[in-house]
Amino acid sequence: MGKKDSVRYVCNNCGAVSATWSGRCHVCGEWNTIQEELAVSSINVAQAGKALQTQTVSASLAKDQPRVKTGQEEVDTVLGGGLVAGSVNLVAGQPGIGKSTLLLQLAYSVSKSHPVLYVSGEESAHQVGLRAQRLGTTNKNLQLATSTSADDIASTISQADYKLVIVDSIQTVACKDISSAAGNVSQITNSTQLSSAAAKQSNTALILVGHVTKEGSIAGPKALEHVVDVVLQLEGDRYGGFKVLRAIKNRYGSTTEAGIFEMTDKGMQPVSNPSAALLAERQVSDGSIVLATLEGTRPLLVEVQALVNRTSYGYPKRAASGVDLNRVNLLIAMLERRTKLNLADQDIYINIVGGIRLTEPGADLAICMAIASAARGMQLKANAVVFGEVGLSGEIRHVPFIDKRVAEAKKLGFEAAIGPVLKGAKSPSKYVGVKDVRAALNTFLEKD
Repeated sequence: MGKKDSVRYVCNNCGAVSATWSGRCHVCGEWNTIQEELAVSSINVAQAGKALQTQTVSASLAKDQPRVKTGQEEVDTVLGGGLVAGSVNLVAGQPGIGKSTLLLQLAYSVSKSHPVLYVSGEESAHQVGLRAQRLGTTNKNLQLATSTSADDIASTISQADYKLVIVDSIQTVACKDISSAAGNVSQITNSTQLSSAAAKQSNTALILVGHVTKEGSIAGPKALEHVVDVVLQLEGDRYGGFKVLRAIKNRYGSTTEAGIFEMTDKGMQPVSNPSAALLAERQVSDGSIVLATLEGTRPLLVEVQALVNRTSYGYPKRAASGVDLNRVNLLIAMLERRTKLNLADQDIYINIVGGIRLTEPGADLAICMAIASAARGMQLKANAVVFGEVGLSGEIRHVPFIDKRVAEAKKLGFEAAIGPVLKGAKSPSKYVGVKDVRAALNTFLEKD
Protein backbone atom coordinates (compact mmCIF):
# COMPACT_ATOMS: atom_id res chain seq x y z
CA MET A 1 0.00 0.00 0.00
CA GLY A 2 1.37 3.42 -0.98
CA LYS A 3 2.14 6.18 1.43
CA LYS A 4 -0.39 8.86 2.23
CA ASP A 5 -0.28 11.98 0.06
CA SER A 6 1.97 14.62 1.61
CA VAL A 7 3.49 18.02 0.85
CA ARG A 8 6.62 18.51 -1.23
CA TYR A 9 8.58 21.54 -2.38
CA VAL A 10 9.30 22.12 -6.07
CA CYS A 11 11.54 24.70 -7.73
CA ASN A 12 9.66 26.73 -10.36
CA ASN A 13 12.90 27.32 -12.26
CA CYS A 14 14.40 23.83 -12.64
CA GLY A 15 11.74 21.50 -11.21
CA ALA A 16 13.94 20.09 -8.45
CA VAL A 17 12.00 18.42 -5.63
CA SER A 18 12.93 18.55 -1.95
CA ALA A 19 11.29 17.46 1.30
CA THR A 20 11.76 20.82 3.06
CA TRP A 21 11.54 24.44 2.04
CA SER A 22 14.60 26.61 1.62
CA GLY A 23 15.15 30.09 0.29
CA ARG A 24 17.56 28.91 -2.40
CA CYS A 25 17.27 25.92 -4.72
CA HIS A 26 20.01 23.38 -4.06
CA VAL A 27 20.17 22.44 -7.79
CA CYS A 28 19.99 25.64 -9.87
CA GLY A 29 20.89 28.12 -7.13
CA GLU A 30 17.94 30.49 -7.79
CA TRP A 31 16.43 32.34 -4.84
CA ASN A 32 12.71 32.34 -3.85
CA THR A 33 11.66 29.86 -6.54
CA ILE A 34 10.65 26.96 -4.29
CA GLN A 35 6.89 26.51 -3.91
CA GLU A 36 4.81 24.13 -1.85
CA GLU A 37 2.52 21.60 -3.55
CA LEU A 38 0.77 18.32 -2.84
CA ALA A 39 2.85 15.21 -3.53
CA VAL A 40 0.94 12.27 -4.99
CA SER A 41 2.02 8.94 -3.54
CA SER A 42 3.61 6.39 -5.87
CA ILE A 43 1.34 3.44 -6.60
CA ASN A 44 1.79 0.34 -8.73
CA VAL A 45 0.64 1.23 -12.27
CA ALA A 46 -1.31 -1.99 -12.61
CA GLN A 47 -3.29 -1.17 -9.45
CA ALA A 48 -3.57 2.57 -10.04
CA GLY A 49 -6.84 2.47 -11.97
CA LYS A 50 -8.85 0.84 -14.66
CA ALA A 51 -8.79 1.09 -18.42
CA LEU A 52 -10.56 4.12 -19.84
CA GLN A 53 -13.80 3.81 -21.79
CA THR A 54 -13.32 5.39 -25.21
CA GLN A 55 -15.81 6.77 -27.71
CA THR A 56 -15.75 8.34 -31.13
CA VAL A 57 -15.71 12.10 -31.62
CA SER A 58 -19.13 11.97 -33.29
CA ALA A 59 -20.55 10.18 -30.24
CA SER A 60 -19.23 12.92 -27.95
CA LEU A 61 -20.88 15.56 -30.14
CA ALA A 62 -24.19 13.72 -29.91
CA LYS A 63 -24.14 14.34 -26.14
CA ASP A 64 -23.27 18.00 -26.56
CA GLN A 65 -25.34 20.41 -24.48
CA PRO A 66 -26.53 23.85 -25.60
CA ARG A 67 -24.61 26.82 -24.28
CA VAL A 68 -25.93 28.70 -21.28
CA LYS A 69 -26.99 32.20 -22.35
CA THR A 70 -25.82 34.82 -19.86
CA GLY A 71 -28.56 37.33 -20.66
CA GLN A 72 -25.83 39.85 -21.57
CA GLU A 73 -25.47 39.95 -25.35
CA GLU A 74 -22.03 41.57 -25.15
CA VAL A 75 -20.74 38.83 -22.84
CA ASP A 76 -22.24 36.06 -25.00
CA THR A 77 -20.50 37.52 -28.05
CA VAL A 78 -17.11 37.54 -26.32
CA LEU A 79 -17.63 33.98 -25.04
CA GLY A 80 -18.56 32.76 -28.51
CA GLY A 81 -22.27 32.22 -27.91
CA GLY A 82 -22.60 31.69 -24.15
CA LEU A 83 -21.14 29.61 -21.33
CA VAL A 84 -20.18 26.01 -22.10
CA ALA A 85 -21.29 23.41 -19.55
CA GLY A 86 -18.31 22.23 -17.51
CA SER A 87 -16.10 25.10 -18.64
CA VAL A 88 -13.83 27.06 -16.31
CA ASN A 89 -13.76 30.79 -17.03
CA LEU A 90 -11.41 33.35 -15.49
CA VAL A 91 -12.44 37.03 -15.36
CA ALA A 92 -9.69 39.49 -14.40
CA GLY A 93 -9.39 43.25 -14.16
CA GLN A 94 -8.24 46.21 -12.11
CA PRO A 95 -9.78 46.70 -8.64
CA GLY A 96 -12.99 48.72 -8.88
CA ILE A 97 -13.36 48.18 -12.64
CA GLY A 98 -16.72 46.40 -12.20
CA LYS A 99 -15.95 42.66 -12.21
CA SER A 100 -18.20 41.76 -9.26
CA THR A 101 -20.99 44.03 -10.51
CA LEU A 102 -20.97 42.50 -13.98
CA LEU A 103 -20.87 38.94 -12.67
CA LEU A 104 -23.70 39.55 -10.20
CA GLN A 105 -25.84 40.85 -13.07
CA LEU A 106 -24.82 37.84 -15.15
CA ALA A 107 -25.68 35.46 -12.29
CA TYR A 108 -29.11 37.07 -11.94
CA SER A 109 -29.84 36.73 -15.67
CA VAL A 110 -28.88 33.03 -15.71
CA SER A 111 -30.83 32.36 -12.50
CA LYS A 112 -34.09 33.26 -14.26
CA SER A 113 -33.98 29.82 -15.89
CA HIS A 114 -31.27 27.86 -14.03
CA PRO A 115 -30.03 27.51 -10.43
CA VAL A 116 -26.92 29.63 -9.80
CA LEU A 117 -24.51 29.84 -6.86
CA TYR A 118 -22.47 32.96 -6.10
CA VAL A 119 -19.59 32.26 -3.68
CA SER A 120 -17.95 35.33 -2.14
CA GLY A 121 -14.58 35.06 -0.45
CA GLU A 122 -13.93 38.80 -0.20
CA GLU A 123 -17.24 40.19 1.07
CA SER A 124 -19.79 39.13 3.63
CA ALA A 125 -23.23 37.93 2.61
CA HIS A 126 -24.72 41.23 3.79
CA GLN A 127 -22.36 43.25 1.58
CA VAL A 128 -23.19 41.17 -1.49
CA GLY A 129 -26.88 41.44 -0.62
CA LEU A 130 -26.68 45.23 -0.51
CA ARG A 131 -25.15 45.29 -4.00
CA ALA A 132 -27.79 42.89 -5.28
CA GLN A 133 -30.54 45.07 -3.83
CA ARG A 134 -29.08 48.19 -5.44
CA LEU A 135 -28.83 46.46 -8.82
CA GLY A 136 -32.20 44.75 -8.50
CA THR A 137 -30.67 41.31 -8.97
CA THR A 138 -32.46 39.20 -6.37
CA ASN A 139 -33.97 35.87 -7.38
CA LYS A 140 -34.88 32.67 -5.56
CA ASN A 141 -32.74 30.63 -7.99
CA LEU A 142 -29.71 32.79 -7.17
CA GLN A 143 -28.06 31.32 -4.08
CA LEU A 144 -25.33 33.05 -2.10
CA ALA A 145 -22.56 31.56 0.05
CA THR A 146 -19.45 32.97 1.72
CA SER A 147 -16.39 30.75 2.03
CA THR A 148 -12.62 30.77 1.61
CA SER A 149 -12.26 26.98 1.60
CA ALA A 150 -11.53 25.48 -1.83
CA ASP A 151 -12.42 22.04 -0.46
CA ASP A 152 -15.87 23.18 0.64
CA ILE A 153 -16.51 24.99 -2.64
CA ALA A 154 -15.49 21.93 -4.70
CA SER A 155 -17.69 19.67 -2.56
CA THR A 156 -20.66 22.01 -3.01
CA ILE A 157 -20.17 22.08 -6.79
CA SER A 158 -19.98 18.28 -6.96
CA GLN A 159 -23.00 17.54 -4.77
CA ALA A 160 -25.41 20.30 -5.79
CA ASP A 161 -27.18 20.76 -9.15
CA TYR A 162 -26.05 24.25 -10.15
CA LYS A 163 -25.83 25.33 -13.77
CA LEU A 164 -23.41 28.14 -12.95
CA VAL A 165 -21.07 28.79 -9.99
CA ILE A 166 -19.17 32.07 -9.54
CA VAL A 167 -16.20 32.26 -7.14
CA ASP A 168 -15.15 35.79 -6.18
CA SER A 169 -12.20 35.55 -6.04
CA ILE A 170 -9.70 32.72 -6.56
CA GLN A 171 -6.98 34.65 -4.67
CA THR A 172 -9.01 34.46 -1.43
CA VAL A 173 -9.67 30.71 -1.30
CA ALA A 174 -7.28 28.07 0.02
CA CYS A 175 -6.90 24.27 0.23
CA LYS A 176 -6.66 22.89 3.76
CA ASP A 177 -3.81 20.53 2.80
CA ILE A 178 -1.56 23.46 1.84
CA SER A 179 -0.06 25.34 4.78
CA SER A 180 0.70 28.57 2.91
CA ALA A 181 -1.58 31.61 2.97
CA ALA A 182 -4.35 32.28 0.44
CA GLY A 183 -3.11 34.03 -2.66
CA ASN A 184 0.14 32.09 -2.69
CA VAL A 185 1.16 30.44 -5.95
CA SER A 186 0.59 26.97 -4.52
CA GLN A 187 -2.82 27.89 -3.14
CA ILE A 188 -4.01 29.47 -6.38
CA THR A 189 -2.83 26.50 -8.48
CA ASN A 190 -4.28 23.79 -6.24
CA SER A 191 -7.54 25.65 -5.52
CA THR A 192 -8.12 26.18 -9.25
CA GLN A 193 -7.41 22.55 -10.10
CA LEU A 194 -9.69 21.31 -7.29
CA SER A 195 -12.58 23.57 -8.33
CA SER A 196 -12.06 22.78 -12.02
CA ALA A 197 -12.18 19.04 -11.43
CA ALA A 198 -15.46 19.40 -9.51
CA ALA A 199 -16.98 21.62 -12.22
CA LYS A 200 -16.08 19.27 -15.08
CA GLN A 201 -17.27 16.23 -13.14
CA SER A 202 -20.68 17.79 -12.44
CA ASN A 203 -20.91 19.58 -15.84
CA THR A 204 -21.20 22.96 -14.11
CA ALA A 205 -20.03 26.19 -15.71
CA LEU A 206 -17.54 27.83 -13.34
CA ILE A 207 -16.46 31.48 -13.33
CA LEU A 208 -13.44 32.52 -11.27
CA VAL A 209 -12.63 36.15 -10.51
CA GLY A 210 -8.91 36.92 -10.67
CA HIS A 211 -6.86 39.82 -9.37
CA VAL A 212 -4.23 41.65 -11.42
CA THR A 213 -0.80 42.99 -10.55
CA LYS A 214 0.18 46.66 -10.71
CA GLU A 215 1.57 46.01 -14.20
CA GLY A 216 -1.89 44.81 -15.32
CA SER A 217 -1.10 41.08 -15.73
CA ILE A 218 -3.19 38.41 -13.99
CA ALA A 219 -1.89 37.75 -10.48
CA GLY A 220 -0.62 34.27 -9.68
CA PRO A 221 1.21 31.65 -11.70
CA LYS A 222 1.01 31.55 -15.49
CA ALA A 223 -0.29 28.00 -15.03
CA LEU A 224 -3.58 29.55 -13.86
CA GLU A 225 -4.30 30.79 -17.39
CA HIS A 226 -3.32 27.41 -18.85
CA VAL A 227 -5.62 25.44 -16.54
CA VAL A 228 -8.79 27.40 -17.29
CA ASP A 229 -10.71 27.24 -20.57
CA VAL A 230 -11.51 30.93 -21.04
CA VAL A 231 -9.65 34.04 -19.87
CA LEU A 232 -11.54 37.35 -20.02
CA GLN A 233 -9.99 40.73 -19.21
CA LEU A 234 -12.08 43.76 -18.22
CA GLU A 235 -10.23 46.94 -19.19
CA GLY A 236 -10.87 50.66 -19.00
CA ASP A 237 -10.76 53.61 -16.65
CA ARG A 238 -12.20 52.71 -13.25
CA TYR A 239 -13.37 56.32 -12.72
CA GLY A 240 -15.24 56.76 -15.99
CA GLY A 241 -15.35 56.06 -19.69
CA PHE A 242 -16.13 52.76 -21.33
CA LYS A 243 -15.20 49.33 -20.02
CA VAL A 244 -14.06 46.80 -22.62
CA LEU A 245 -14.35 43.04 -22.06
CA ARG A 246 -11.83 41.10 -24.14
CA ALA A 247 -11.13 37.38 -24.52
CA ILE A 248 -7.43 36.66 -24.06
CA LYS A 249 -7.95 32.91 -24.32
CA ASN A 250 -11.05 31.04 -25.51
CA ARG A 251 -11.14 27.31 -26.23
CA TYR A 252 -14.75 27.55 -27.42
CA GLY A 253 -14.72 30.66 -29.61
CA SER A 254 -12.82 33.57 -31.06
CA THR A 255 -10.44 35.86 -29.20
CA THR A 256 -11.08 38.78 -31.57
CA GLU A 257 -14.45 39.86 -30.12
CA ALA A 258 -14.93 42.57 -27.51
CA GLY A 259 -17.85 43.78 -25.41
CA ILE A 260 -18.24 47.47 -24.55
CA PHE A 261 -19.96 48.53 -21.31
CA GLU A 262 -20.63 51.67 -19.32
CA MET A 263 -20.99 51.81 -15.54
CA THR A 264 -24.29 53.35 -14.40
CA ASP A 265 -26.30 53.40 -11.18
CA LYS A 266 -28.00 50.23 -12.44
CA GLY A 267 -24.71 48.41 -12.98
CA MET A 268 -22.77 47.62 -16.12
CA GLN A 269 -24.86 48.43 -19.19
CA PRO A 270 -23.94 47.58 -22.79
CA VAL A 271 -23.29 50.55 -25.10
CA SER A 272 -25.43 50.28 -28.21
CA ASN A 273 -23.62 52.99 -30.23
CA PRO A 274 -20.19 53.64 -28.69
CA SER A 275 -18.93 55.64 -31.69
CA ALA A 276 -21.61 58.31 -31.28
CA ALA A 277 -20.98 58.52 -27.54
CA LEU A 278 -17.21 58.88 -28.00
CA LEU A 279 -17.58 61.69 -30.55
CA ALA A 280 -20.48 63.51 -28.87
CA GLU A 281 -18.28 66.21 -27.26
CA ARG A 282 -15.64 66.47 -29.99
CA GLN A 283 -14.46 69.92 -31.00
CA VAL A 284 -12.93 70.26 -34.45
CA SER A 285 -9.47 71.77 -34.02
CA ASP A 286 -5.84 71.19 -34.91
CA GLY A 287 -4.45 67.97 -33.42
CA SER A 288 -7.84 66.21 -33.58
CA ILE A 289 -8.27 63.25 -35.93
CA VAL A 290 -11.09 60.68 -35.97
CA LEU A 291 -9.83 57.11 -36.23
CA ALA A 292 -11.91 54.22 -37.56
CA THR A 293 -10.62 51.32 -35.48
CA LEU A 294 -11.88 47.87 -34.54
CA GLU A 295 -12.81 46.31 -31.22
CA GLY A 296 -12.76 42.66 -32.23
CA THR A 297 -14.78 42.66 -35.44
CA ARG A 298 -16.85 45.70 -34.43
CA PRO A 299 -15.96 49.05 -36.07
CA LEU A 300 -15.50 51.92 -33.65
CA LEU A 301 -14.82 55.62 -34.23
CA VAL A 302 -12.60 57.29 -31.64
CA GLU A 303 -10.92 60.67 -31.46
CA VAL A 304 -7.13 60.81 -31.45
CA GLN A 305 -5.82 64.03 -29.90
CA ALA A 306 -2.28 65.38 -30.14
CA LEU A 307 -0.66 68.37 -28.45
CA VAL A 308 2.74 69.60 -29.67
CA ASN A 309 4.58 72.34 -27.79
CA ARG A 310 8.17 73.57 -27.73
CA THR A 311 10.00 71.98 -24.83
CA SER A 312 11.30 74.04 -21.92
CA TYR A 313 13.99 71.49 -21.12
CA GLY A 314 16.90 69.97 -22.98
CA TYR A 315 15.14 66.66 -23.46
CA PRO A 316 11.64 66.73 -25.01
CA LYS A 317 8.85 64.93 -23.18
CA ARG A 318 6.69 62.32 -24.91
CA ALA A 319 3.53 60.99 -23.21
CA ALA A 320 0.66 58.84 -24.43
CA SER A 321 -2.68 57.81 -22.94
CA GLY A 322 -4.55 54.90 -24.52
CA VAL A 323 -1.78 53.84 -26.90
CA ASP A 324 1.68 52.27 -26.53
CA LEU A 325 4.29 54.99 -25.95
CA ASN A 326 7.00 52.96 -27.70
CA ARG A 327 4.84 52.88 -30.83
CA VAL A 328 4.32 56.65 -30.61
CA ASN A 329 8.08 57.26 -30.33
CA LEU A 330 8.66 55.07 -33.37
CA LEU A 331 6.10 57.05 -35.41
CA ILE A 332 7.63 60.36 -34.29
CA ALA A 333 11.07 59.20 -35.46
CA MET A 334 9.57 58.13 -38.79
CA LEU A 335 7.88 61.54 -39.24
CA GLU A 336 11.15 63.38 -38.64
CA ARG A 337 12.99 61.21 -41.14
CA ARG A 338 10.37 60.93 -43.91
CA THR A 339 8.70 64.37 -43.75
CA LYS A 340 9.77 67.97 -43.21
CA LEU A 341 8.48 68.05 -39.64
CA ASN A 342 11.06 68.99 -37.01
CA LEU A 343 9.96 67.42 -33.74
CA ALA A 344 13.28 66.95 -31.96
CA ASP A 345 12.72 69.99 -29.71
CA GLN A 346 8.97 69.52 -29.22
CA ASP A 347 6.99 68.02 -26.31
CA ILE A 348 4.39 65.66 -27.76
CA TYR A 349 1.30 64.36 -25.96
CA ILE A 350 -1.15 61.81 -27.40
CA ASN A 351 -4.58 61.07 -25.94
CA ILE A 352 -7.24 58.56 -27.00
CA VAL A 353 -10.58 60.00 -25.88
CA GLY A 354 -13.02 57.92 -23.82
CA GLY A 355 -10.64 55.62 -22.00
CA ILE A 356 -10.30 53.34 -25.03
CA ARG A 357 -6.93 51.61 -25.43
CA LEU A 358 -5.74 51.07 -28.99
CA THR A 359 -3.73 47.96 -29.81
CA GLU A 360 -4.19 47.52 -33.56
CA PRO A 361 -1.59 48.91 -36.00
CA GLY A 362 -4.37 50.54 -38.03
CA ALA A 363 -4.18 53.53 -35.67
CA ASP A 364 -0.73 54.58 -36.96
CA LEU A 365 -1.88 56.95 -39.71
CA ALA A 366 -4.35 58.76 -37.45
CA ILE A 367 -1.63 59.29 -34.81
CA CYS A 368 0.80 60.62 -37.44
CA MET A 369 -1.76 63.02 -38.88
CA ALA A 370 -2.77 64.21 -35.40
CA ILE A 371 0.87 64.98 -34.54
CA ALA A 372 1.42 66.80 -37.86
CA SER A 373 -1.84 68.70 -37.46
CA ALA A 374 -0.90 69.91 -33.98
CA ALA A 375 2.67 70.75 -34.97
CA ARG A 376 1.65 72.94 -37.92
CA GLY A 377 -1.71 74.22 -36.61
CA MET A 378 -3.61 72.59 -39.48
CA GLN A 379 -6.86 70.63 -39.83
CA LEU A 380 -8.23 68.01 -42.18
CA LYS A 381 -9.67 69.50 -45.36
CA ALA A 382 -12.56 67.05 -45.38
CA ASN A 383 -14.88 65.69 -42.73
CA ALA A 384 -13.20 62.29 -42.84
CA VAL A 385 -12.03 59.36 -40.75
CA VAL A 386 -8.48 58.04 -40.98
CA PHE A 387 -6.93 54.58 -40.61
CA GLY A 388 -3.90 52.64 -41.84
CA GLU A 389 -0.70 51.00 -40.64
CA VAL A 390 2.49 52.99 -41.24
CA GLY A 391 5.87 51.42 -41.95
CA LEU A 392 9.29 52.86 -41.13
CA SER A 393 9.68 53.99 -44.75
CA GLY A 394 6.52 56.06 -44.39
CA GLU A 395 4.41 53.74 -46.55
CA ILE A 396 0.78 53.14 -45.58
CA ARG A 397 -0.07 49.45 -45.35
CA HIS A 398 -3.31 47.50 -45.65
CA VAL A 399 -5.60 46.91 -42.64
CA PRO A 400 -8.51 44.44 -42.38
CA PHE A 401 -12.26 45.15 -42.58
CA ILE A 402 -12.03 48.41 -44.54
CA ASP A 403 -15.67 48.12 -45.66
CA LYS A 404 -16.85 47.95 -42.03
CA ARG A 405 -14.82 51.02 -41.08
CA VAL A 406 -16.16 53.05 -44.00
CA ALA A 407 -19.75 51.95 -43.32
CA GLU A 408 -19.46 53.05 -39.66
CA ALA A 409 -18.10 56.43 -40.77
CA LYS A 410 -21.02 56.96 -43.16
CA LYS A 411 -23.47 56.01 -40.42
CA LEU A 412 -22.20 58.86 -38.26
CA GLY A 413 -22.22 61.43 -41.06
CA PHE A 414 -18.58 61.53 -42.16
CA GLU A 415 -18.13 62.44 -45.80
CA ALA A 416 -14.98 60.46 -46.61
CA ALA A 417 -12.44 57.93 -45.38
CA ILE A 418 -8.66 58.10 -45.77
CA GLY A 419 -6.66 54.89 -45.75
CA PRO A 420 -4.20 52.68 -47.66
CA VAL A 421 -4.38 52.20 -51.41
CA LEU A 422 -6.48 49.16 -52.31
CA LYS A 423 -4.76 46.90 -54.81
CA GLY A 424 -6.92 44.58 -56.89
CA ALA A 425 -10.10 45.44 -54.97
CA LYS A 426 -12.97 47.79 -55.57
CA SER A 427 -12.81 50.84 -53.32
CA PRO A 428 -15.89 51.80 -51.28
CA SER A 429 -17.61 55.02 -52.25
CA LYS A 430 -15.97 58.21 -50.93
CA TYR A 431 -12.87 56.27 -49.96
CA VAL A 432 -9.49 57.86 -50.72
CA GLY A 433 -6.35 55.74 -50.73
CA VAL A 434 -2.94 57.29 -50.06
CA LYS A 435 0.45 55.73 -50.70
CA ASP A 436 2.58 57.23 -47.93
CA VAL A 437 2.44 59.56 -44.95
CA ARG A 438 4.01 62.50 -46.74
CA ALA A 439 1.33 62.42 -49.44
CA ALA A 440 -1.39 62.17 -46.79
CA LEU A 441 -0.11 65.21 -44.92
CA ASN A 442 0.37 67.35 -48.06
CA THR A 443 -3.02 66.38 -49.54
CA PHE A 444 -5.42 66.46 -46.61
CA LEU A 445 -4.08 69.01 -44.10
CA GLU A 446 -4.75 72.76 -44.47
CA LYS A 447 -4.59 75.88 -42.31
CA ASP A 448 -7.79 76.44 -40.32
